[in-house]
Amino acid sequence: MKKIIYFIILILINASCVEKIVVELDETYTRLVVDGAISTDSSKFTVKLTKTADYFYNAPIPVVPGAKLTISDGENSINLIETIEGKSGIYETDSSFSGAIGKSYTLDIDLAEPSGDHINYSASCQLMNVAKLDSIGIYFHEDWGEEGFWEIKCYAQEPGNEVNYYMFNLYRNGQLLSDTISKVSISDDKYFNGSYIYGLGAYYIDNSHPWERLNNGDVVTLQMSGITKEYFNYIMEVQYAGFNVPFFMGPPANVVGNINNGGIGFFAAYSNSYSSTVVQK
Repeated sequence: MKKIIYFIILILINASCVEKIVVELDETYTRLVVDGAISTDSSKFTVKLTKTADYFYNAPIPVVPGAKLTISDGENSINLIETIEGKSGIYETDSSFSGAIGKSYTLDIDLAEPSGDHINYSASCQLMNVAKLDSIGIYFHEDWGEEGFWEIKCYAQEPGNEVNYYMFNLYRNGQLLSDTISKVSISDDKYFNGSYIYGLGAYYIDNSHPWERLNNGDVVTLQMSGITKEYFNYIMEVQYAGFNVPFFMGPPANVVGNINNGGIGFFAAYSNSYSSTVVQK
């Protein structure tokens, strides 16, 4: 009887047809997208302005040129300069600019023409403290994954005066490996608040990826940054948005940034601490 039932089900599956469904999507509501950050390092910092586009938009992401951008800490303000005037949508600070721990920084944006219903946008972020890195260690786990994993551990005294949030970036021979937000590592101090951080696994590298693999003599630098809870949550939501589990779950909610007037993205401010070591066999 079971064989007969299975046979009937198989016939019904094979006899079923597939109907092509054309999904008609209306033009999206255009929104401003902001991507920028400053830190305690003295450097040129960039803020990139783009627009959202239709789902089937078959062209490079539209940039937002010709805007006027300023960054202020409540006492002093600086103007950002567009890298290619009126064309690039990428705006830079002076190379001597650096942020100060404890201050709140506000990014003000005046567009040349409205994006959505607004022409003015702003975002604010407090620049948090960071634990000073004492050293880092590199460990290879040959039994992790197909070809092993590199683990970069950090050692530092955690201040413990409040709940702190951290972001980790990794450099190999001066080149940034965590070059997208999906590759940065984040952690709070829930399990080591006020204690000495003795070998926290801060970053992991899959040895099966040739472009990330570490070799003898490579200089590895770990950047540990103190970030706000809001930026911590933003990074976590962005990273989570790319991994919907289970497969048939609904779409995730919009990632919450700190841009007002319906803008998307985040303007961040954070402090940095660095430590380097050399890969040895």
